[in-house]
This record gives sequence, C-alpha cells and structure tokens, in this order.
Amino acid sequence: MSVEEKIKSRGTAVALGYFDGIHKGHRAVLRKALSCAEEKDLVPTVLLFDVHPRKLVSGEVPPMLMSEEKKREKLIEMGFTVIPFDFRRGMSYTPEEFIERVLVERLNVKAVSCGYDYRFGKGGKGNAETLAELLAPSGVDVFIRDAVLSDGDAVSSTKIRQLITEGNITRANELLGDFFSYDPVVTHGDGVGHTLGFPTINQFFPEDFIVPRFGVYASRVRLGDKYYPAVTNVGVRPTVADDSMRSETCIIGFSGDLYGKRVEVSLLSYIRQEIKFPDLETLKNQVEKDKATALKIYSEVMKNG
Repeated sequence: MSVEEKIKSRGTAVALGYFDGIHKGHRAVLRKALSCAEEKDLVPTVLLFDVHPRKLVSGEVPPMLMSEEKKREKLIEMGFTVIPFDFRRGMSYTPEEFIERVLVERLNVKAVSCGYDYRFGKGGKGNAETLAELLAPSGVDVFIRDAVLSDGDAVSSTKIRQLITEGNITRANELLGDFFSYDPVVTHGDGVGHTLGFPTINQFFPEDFIVPRFGVYASRVRLGDKYYPAVTNVGVRPTVADDSMRSETCIIGFSGDLYGKRVEVSLLSYIRQEIKFPDLETLKNQVEKDKATALKIYSEVMKNG
C-alpha cells in the first residue's frame, strides 16, 4: 500500500513545526503525534519544509542546527512518514486554506500536535489556538505543548544556538536531548596531522550551518555502527598558518581512508580555546594532552548515557 493510500484509508496524526535540531521541546511534540498515531491506528506524519520559514518571511535565516538530510533521517528513524511541503505555496494560504487544502484534503488529518508558539498561514496569522478552533468542528484532536523547561531554561533552538556559539556544548546537548552533530563530506587537508603522527579528517561547515566557538572539543565519531572517541578542533589552525575555517578531527583508535565520505562528528565537551603554538613540536605535545582529556571525557559521557 502506498503512502497516499495509507493516509486516505487510516488518516494521520500530524506533528507541525520546523523542528530545527529536534531538541527536547520538539521531541515532546513529536512523541505526542506518535502516541496518538499508535492509539488510533493513524499514520504519524511530519511536513518537511523545503525552505526555512524565516527566509521567506524576513529574509534572515538563523544558522541551522541540523542538515535537512539528517533531520529527515532522524524523523524517519522515529517512525514518521515525511511529507515534502512547498512552504512558498503554503505561506500564501490563509489559515483556513492551509487547514482545508493541506491538513484535511492532502493529509486526511485526525490528530495534530504542535508547540505553543506554532504559527501558520499567510503572514503567520494562524497560531496554535486558531488551529484548535478551526479544527474543532471536524472533531480533530489538537494537542498544544507548552514550553519545555530544563533547569529553568525554556528549551528553544535560539537558546541552543547561543550555547553552541559560546562553546557551552555540554549544556547545548542537555537541551537538545542528544549530541550536537554534523556530517559534511571529508575533504583532503594539508597532511600536517599525519606528519605529526595523528591523522585527522577535515570537514567544512555548510554556509547556512551553525559554527561552534573556535577551540578544541572532546568528540565522538560514528563510522557505520561503531563509535570512536575523538578530539576535534574547530577554527582556523593558527599554528600552521591556514586561515580557512574548518572542523579537524583526530579519531582515536581508527586508521583508514574516509575521503569523500559523510562522517558524523558529535561534540561532547569544550576542552580549550584555539592557540597559536611556537612550533609544531609544541602543538604535537598539546594534541597528545588533548587526546588524553578527550578520552577521559568520552568515557565519562558514554558511561552516563
């Protein structure tokens, strides 16, 4: 049975939102849609926008916490059917048109889950309360999730971006409910790490992706189904006189060719700021210390889940 046939015959439980980073607040909205779907035998569904809403509304897009490809993979892994959505067309709809054309006609909606700050329709005129009001006559259940708090902080993508740019990765990961990760293609570097005895992988952040505070991090690398401890430097590598900003990661306990492959690097904890050393020997000695620190952090983080 095709996706369209399942939707037509069973109806959907739709999670509404942009879900950048899929943080703890997003997960609460998503889990509600999943539980409704299981309870009522509906198809758990997410609309995946083709463009960030703020790009069309204000022209200013906040840096992404997760690639669209990774977001799609995560949502499917959670159990969702992902439906591509043309946001340019969607933003031309009135709230009533969005509900009728998208939720009712296209998705055969039976239940909706969204956050308290969800907005939709032309000019963002529709909000969570509007959604509940307009769907009430159809008997569609609408669940509105209040802000999720973590140690007094409202969990939000904005707050997580702030923490990442400050280098507070530990706290950012707490709000995410997962590790902050990225997976650009591995490219060729200048071979300095290999010369010094610690081969590294070089990755460049996409233009629209958030860049963590420059410095050295304890990290984790995923290769297939296996994880490795690692130490990652984010910055311009001042000791080797290279001003191209990148992520450079030394994978501890691994040797192999990863060029041209997408490799997931997760940052666990900030170790120190990026420093220009007087010579490569001093850099090498510091990297050995960083590796020892990263191994200790990795062991503690993995042990504590």
